[in-house]
Amino acid sequence: MQVLVRDNNIDQALRVLKKKMQREGIFREMKLRRNYEKPSERKARERAEAIRRARKLARKRMDREGY
Repeated sequence: MQVLVRDNNIDQALRVLKKKMQREGIFREMKLRRNYEKPSERKARERAEAIRRARKLARKRMDREGY
């Protein structure tokens, strides 16, 4: 990942870097890797996340269609 620093403006470059890292999911992955997660816990978490995503998508679809 690369960020250009313009006019020695480190603060702006840091904000851009953080935004890119957020979009890539690096912060989330770092948080998950802080502690060991058993494979069974990982599967359960991923399954729950998938269900949450599907419900959210269905909710948005229903709102768009006007139900």
